[in-house]
Amino acid sequence: MSYYAENRKARFNYEILEKYEAGIEFLGVEVKSVRGGQMSLEGAFVIIRGGEAFLINANIPPYQAKNTPKDYDPLRNRKLLLTKKEIAELAGSEKNKSLTVVPLSVYNRSRKIKVEIALVKGKKKYDKRESIKKRDTDREIRREYKGL
Repeated sequence: MSYYAENRKARFNYEILEKYEAGIEFLGVEVKSVRGGQMSLEGAFVIIRGGEAFLINANIPPYQAKNTPKDYDPLRNRKLLLTKKEIAELAGSEKNKSLTVVPLSVYNRSRKIKVEIALVKGKKKYDKRESIKKRDTDREIRREYKGL
């Protein structure tokens, strides 16, 4: 399993409550671009409308700029392939204003491109400081063990 894109800021800015795996509906020109690692999840999020889930603001630049259609939009909304049960769970939790759904990573699973999405809650400033402090202490501990 190889990762094509990762949303590192989401793991820092949000507390992850639940994770889901979904397929993405791509155009043909987008698949090569994603497999080439050109996809960006920065600022992307998921919305539920009309019983369907959509990935919003995920940037997939054209693989070959001169070969792509003139009306290609790299920031277009892409449909996510989830079960009805998962969509109902996400829609129910999306009504809570403090929760949101964000993509965490895009990877392949047996020749299929999947996206890992998560139901998240925003961290407060002091929570972020605790994350930074924990990361720094873990780094120092690894250095100590490496030196032995």
